[in-house]
Order: sequence, then structure tokens, then C-alpha cells
Amino acid sequence: MTFTVTSPAFAHGGEIPSQFTGDGPDESPPLEWSGAPDGTKAFALIVDDPDVPDPAAPRRTWVHWVICDLAGGTSSLATGASGRAMPAGSCEGRNDSGTNGYEGPYPPIGRHRYFFKLYALDSPVGLRAGHTKADLLKSIEGHVLASAELMGTYHRT
Repeated sequence: MTFTVTSPAFAHGGEIPSQFTGDGPDESPPLEWSGAPDGTKAFALIVDDPDVPDPAAPRRTWVHWVICDLAGGTSSLATGASGRAMPAGSCEGRNDSGTNGYEGPYPPIGRHRYFFKLYALDSPVGLRAGHTKADLLKSIEGHVLASAELMGTYHRT
């Protein structure tokens, strides 16, 4: 079975609904995954946008959400889970706006891509709230059993 991550709110490559953006309530979108390899003890998630500030001339990748230590038996995150309904034991890190939790799309120009990267890990990493993407990537080195990716787009109208 292939490790996959999907969302009932948008298809891979599809438009992220405004409910999950800075133009709406900015709730974290629902996510579902399946096919984690045997031995998975935890999951980590990174959501980022490589098209900042302009997809025609990107200069940096903007981090929107970082999570570690989702339990190995977890297979979904509900709509609006960030900040109030995260699974027990999980830990949200700091996005590039400097706050912990989810920050939805709000691109300054053009249609941006948002990558939801899920990692199946052989152990929890034990980071504290406020960890960064760099902290997470360093802590999962040598512990990634599989990874899956969902990409959504958003353009402000």
C-alpha cells in the first residue's frame, strides 16, 4: 500500500477553499492519510509555500504549519484542528509569521502552491511547542520511514 495524504476539502493540485486562508476564517484544512509503513510510531507535518513573494520570481519558502509527534495510530486531522483540537501528544511549531500553529495562504501576488508534506517516523521526536521547520527536519533525520505530499494552490481575488 502506498503512503498518501489527501484532503476532503481540495484535490491534489486543486484550489484551497478560502475557509482555510487568510481571506477567510483561516482554519487549518482537514487532512487524511493512509498506507503508513509498518513500524510507524509518529507522524510529522510541514506545510510551506515555495513561491514567495511572486511565483514568477520566488525568493524564499514560507512556512505555514509545522507539527511533530502525531501518534502513529493517527490517520487524520479535523477542520480547524490547529490550536484547539490537535491530537493528544502532538506539538505545533512556529510558522514564518512567528506564531505557533497554522497560518493559511494569503499570497501577495499570483497563484501560489502550498505543499503539505507528511512524514511517517520510526519514533516521536520530542520537540517543544515553538519548534521551527529547521528543528523538525534536523530531528527527523534517520527516522523517516516514508513521506507523502499533497499540493494545493491559492490565488487571492
